[in-house]
Amino acid sequence: KLIVAVEQEEIPRLKALYERGLQNNVRGLKLIGAKEIKEKEPFCRGLMALDSPYTGIVNYKQVAQSYAKDFQAAGGTILMDFEVTNMEMAKESPSESVDGKADFFPTFTTGEEIYCQHVVTCAGLYSDRLSEISGCSSEPRIVPFRGDYLMLKPEKCYMVKGNIYPVPDPRFPFLGFHFTPRMDGSVWLGPNAVLAFKREGYKLLDFSAGDFLDAVTYSGLWKLVLRNLSYGLSEMYRACFLSAQVKQLQKFIPEVTVNDVLRGPSGVRAQALDSDGNLVDDFVFDGGSGDIGSRILHVRNAPSPAATSSLAIAKMIADEVKQRFEL
Repeated sequence: KLIVAVEQEEIPRLKALYERGLQNNVRGLKLIGAKEIKEKEPFCRGLMALDSPYTGIVNYKQVAQSYAKDFQAAGGTILMDFEVTNMEMAKESPSESVDGKADFFPTFTTGEEIYCQHVVTCAGLYSDRLSEISGCSSEPRIVPFRGDYLMLKPEKCYMVKGNIYPVPDPRFPFLGFHFTPRMDGSVWLGPNAVLAFKREGYKLLDFSAGDFLDAVTYSGLWKLVLRNLSYGLSEMYRACFLSAQVKQLQKFIPEVTVNDVLRGPSGVRAQALDSDGNLVDDFVFDGGSGDIGSRILHVRNAPSPAATSSLAIAKMIADEVKQRFEL
């Protein structure tokens, strides 16, 4: 990966990233100049870049499927299409419980009940709603942001050899456009970041009245919008006009034109937001009080790069489970 500074004002932030990387023992990290940028990425222009030669890409679907197989091999059961509708204490322990101690259960839309001693939730876009169902706090709230990608046309993918990223700007809430090669040889460009009108609103016209009202009636969202009004309007403009997105890409690869790109897939980011309008960019663990709350650990926020760091995060969650439930 190259993190590329294209403006003089970005260089101090780039150097700060470099120092942080050294402190975290990132392998092979170094700062390079314009000539070396060209050697690594012939079509990329920049004043200075942070070169991370051991950053790689994977097919994360395969990684997740492998995790699932390991979990099942260890005796775990995976149930899909099970939406939680309620959590409550059982009046008596069911006969099938282990040692008669499983006296707590969630209820699912299927009408089925699953008895257990403890629950750990990692619910992403629905983490706040699942917390409320269990009687825990509604904060931080989840506000969905859709990110739309562009793709280089297949015959133009030669212009990008590796990951090319902008220097993060702490004044704005999202990373900005970057170039991402995929395992199938395609190159994704983006994403942008616009408010989604549905928690799983992967398409432009996806809309849920409940999800929309939940977002726009939240004071934290309005505080965020007012602080970043210009940035937000720019993102909305770029979402509508392809040429505006390409202009952002040309800061790094001037040869890219509107004719070189196609509209690609979209993702939805489960952005945790507090009531003061601050984007929550750290881990949030939450439980509760009483019989139910003391048996639950909600992972309310697991910020990017959550997939990259999934094994380290899993260990952190396991340690938290042991401590909270005294296992």
